[in-house]
Amino acid sequence: MCESTNELLLLEFPEQFETERLIIRAPQWGDGAAVNEAIRESINELRQWMPWALTTPTVEETEANIRRARLQFLERTDMRLHLYDKESGELLGCSGLHRINWKIRSFEIGYWLRTSQTGRGWMTEAVHGITRFAARQLQANRIEIRCDSRNERSRRVAERCGFTLEGILRREDAAVHSPAEEVPSDRQTSGVSDSVPQQAHVACPQLRDTMVFSKIRGIEFS
Repeated sequence: MCESTNELLLLEFPEQFETERLIIRAPQWGDGAAVNEAIRESINELRQWMPWALTTPTVEETEANIRRARLQFLERTDMRLHLYDKESGELLGCSGLHRINWKIRSFEIGYWLRTSQTGRGWMTEAVHGITRFAARQLQANRIEIRCDSRNERSRRVAERCGFTLEGILRREDAAVHSPAEEVPSDRQTSGVSDSVPQQAHVACPQLRDTMVFSKIRGIEFS
């Protein structure tokens, strides 16, 4: 178990590993241009599911974000991973291990793939590789995948990789890129006197259901 900051900083494991077709590695200074290009290509698809994609970042903003991710990786507080095609060297997308709980060795795999590379099995291969990395190098006891219940592609990746659906958290979070609904003010609904200032309408976002998939040591992996 690792509980102190010093213990986390002293953890040693590879920053790069490979699968049959992929190089998977930690973010590095200078990755911003390639990641930004992939985001811009895929922005219409990403903004349906990713809160950070509601606005298109500049190259500088992406580079700054990657540098923060690099620091978090070194601190072992979050572990973003970039996915590269071994043959061409092209950045295919991003993944990583998030919601890390080192005390119980629990991790969540997140992922997105650039639009031009969908339908080729890249993400299924990446998730298999990252799962093995977490199990063998990080001694994971629990590995999760969470996704919006409407995100069919993300759900299919979890299923193809042998993750077990534990349940669906109903209305668990605000849906991304959903139209807000206006709720009448208190004055409109309760007949408050005109002497009380009318409150602004409150925007209520559409809520989403979150599917929780997992693999557990001793059950889905050893």
